[in-house]
Amino acid sequence: MVNPVVLIPARMASSRLPGKPLADICGEPMIAHVWRRAIEADVGPVFVAADDSRIVEAVEAAGGKAVLTRPDHQSGSDRIFEALGAVDPAGEYDVVVNIQGDLPTIERAAVRASLVPLADPAVDIATLATPITRPEEKDDPNVVKAIGAFIAPGRLRALYFTRARAPWGEGELLHHIGLYAYRRDALRRFVNTPPSPLERREKLEQLRALEAGMRIDVMIVEAAPLGVDTAEDLERAREMLIGGLLR
Repeated sequence: MVNPVVLIPARMASSRLPGKPLADICGEPMIAHVWRRAIEADVGPVFVAADDSRIVEAVEAAGGKAVLTRPDHQSGSDRIFEALGAVDPAGEYDVVVNIQGDLPTIERAAVRASLVPLADPAVDIATLATPITRPEEKDDPNVVKAIGAFIAPGRLRALYFTRARAPWGEGELLHHIGLYAYRRDALRRFVNTPPSPLERREKLEQLRALEAGMRIDVMIVEAAPLGVDTAEDLERAREMLIGGLLR
């Protein structure tokens, strides 16, 4: 049994879409939609870890809870670790689910699936992936590929993550989804470990965990949520939410 808390890191700075957490989607800021998706998953209490008081105000106006964190964190993992200390100083929650603040179309089933590997005490971190179906994504460096060994139907133990097309040869490729469920001790260890060489080279922070000997298991889900990075992504998110395409 695990006792999770859900933390959603959100920051105002974005080179391609400034003020992204407050971008309007169907009359509400994007961060409110992400918070609502997390609430619908019903895995534990949900808090937004924000770097700006305007994000806090938007979340509270939607009925949620938010924590104001330092603006200078280098990653979402660092931000949620600070927020975790604020919302749970006694250490009641032993698992932290990190949902990125730009995933307004994340499905409740995907959030719940991220907890499945943590039933195994050998697993430090769990994450998600989905099969790549669009040929152009196979060589797209913005589509991160998860590589691993299957240990059960729909679940693999991660061996590597890369922006390159991998593994080579015939067969399915997996698109990594940047949602993580950390054991609390694993999150503490991760944020206190310096960035690793492969992390710096690929610009993928999950490689820090693998290089440090931490075990990451990956659950396969049906589809990748839309990550909103550009104005075009924002319009697609509006269309999806208006069309009621979420499950």
